[in-house]
Amino acid sequence: MSGLQFCFLTTFYPPYNFGGDGELTNLEVVKLILEKLGKPESLISFVTDRLGHDRRYAIDSSFAHRELNWKLRHTPREGIAGTVDWYLQNQSWWEELLERAGRY
Repeated sequence: MSGLQFCFLTTFYPPYNFGGDGELTNLEVVKLILEKLGKPESLISFVTDRLGHDRRYAIDSSFAHRELNWKLRHTPREGIAGTVDWYLQNQSWWEELLERAGRY
């Protein structure tokens, strides 16, 4: 059972954080996505209004590891690659959402 399934199936437990346990900076994540898409890093642009604000986000999963014996199924790199693959294989789903929002 995955950590999320456990949380949905139980009603009286404290909150659990489930993270990637392999910290990457936001820039590293963007570079992995571009690499997976076969796009150049020259597409990256930096904005001055968020300097330092989005350097990284980290989640401590130690409580879920300890209390639930929860373990990662994929590394952060594998998860990013799988997510990009899913979006590439399901373009009709997300394109429709963008169209409905008037953003495509």
